[in-house]
Amino acid sequence: MADAEITTLLKTGRKGQFYSRAGADNGETSMLLVAEPILGSAEKTALCDVIDSGWITMGDRVRSFERMFASVHGTDDAVAVNSCTAALHLILEALGIGRADEVLVPSLTFVATLNCVLYVGATPIFVDVASLDTPLMSIEDAEARVTPKTRAIILMHYAGYLPADEDWRSFAERHNLVIIEDAAHAVGVQGVGRYGDATAFSFYGNKNMTTAEGGMVLARDPKVLSQIRQMRGHGMTLDMRQRLKGRTPHYDVTMLGFNYRMDELRAAIGLVQLERLAIWNAKRKSLTDIYRQRLASLCPDVLVPFRAGAVTANHIMPVILPPDANRDEVVELLMQAGIQTAIHYSPVHRLSYYAKAFPDVRLPVTEAYAARELSLPLHPAMVSAQVDRVAAALADALTTL
Repeated sequence: MADAEITTLLKTGRKGQFYSRAGADNGETSMLLVAEPILGSAEKTALCDVIDSGWITMGDRVRSFERMFASVHGTDDAVAVNSCTAALHLILEALGIGRADEVLVPSLTFVATLNCVLYVGATPIFVDVASLDTPLMSIEDAEARVTPKTRAIILMHYAGYLPADEDWRSFAERHNLVIIEDAAHAVGVQGVGRYGDATAFSFYGNKNMTTAEGGMVLARDPKVLSQIRQMRGHGMTLDMRQRLKGRTPHYDVTMLGFNYRMDELRAAIGLVQLERLAIWNAKRKSLTDIYRQRLASLCPDVLVPFRAGAVTANHIMPVILPPDANRDEVVELLMQAGIQTAIHYSPVHRLSYYAKAFPDVRLPVTEAYAARELSLPLHPAMVSAQVDRVAAALADALTTL
């Protein structure tokens, strides 16, 4: 997407209040943020239309959003929920994962990936990543950690990159496991949701498209998807809109359910955002390509994970600092230059709650990656000159140390 087109979109209304403005390519020195949603007049109009309609939860817009999302991802249907966490939880419940079961999980992820395993009473088994260059779950390490109790694998599409689907399908078939795709980073990417038994997406404020809070589920088996649809609304057989259209006040509850519904307001925003997703993902790819070029020239000792040209949603821009660099000092110097950075992620098994619960976990590659990783600003509101600014500031910071 051309910079002029992005500028036009941004002029249609305020950018999301979740983040402050990034600054334009005109000499401004306002803080350049790691992530920033694009929200404008189209989203405002969509929200006003919902309010004017008088129907604000679980209505026709939610259903339209589900169908449009499914179409974009090459599947027949989808179920909208109120978060990716809810999506993962419902998937595990619907696939029958529970007590006495083990689930292979990454530690290089957000805690929600692991929490959902704990919600259903299963045991998470941490698996290392393959390498600093490919920080996705290692199939060799997964092979070493499979036991007769293992029932599922959660493959987290870190930074929007997908693991090798044929290898993992073969692995799952050999061990009779189900594959769950944690696609919080990978909305709109080609092939996502195609090889997992079920897939969870996120629409949080820092994702490639947003509904502020929200998530979506895809599933290979229509019966699993139908069960998830019912479970998200307390296990009720008919929601309020369905009862209105069916002219009946009656419903039943035939399973244990949850309050994980999406409302009409978020679905309305999602419909607008989904229309622009391909354009925004293309802009992310363009910016990532420029990053690779600039960093190779200015910071040759900085490793950019993943191979150039790999299929990805380019959700974040992770780099690996040189071994002798003090990351906290680099972060501070970039902050002084008006550039926010982030860390994706502190390994889950090292966080206090999980370290106490799983004290013997050792994941050397994950730990080495997480100790040196730094995420640079990447979002469609950026222009190429801002990438130049970040790369130059990073080079200066590394030289200063």
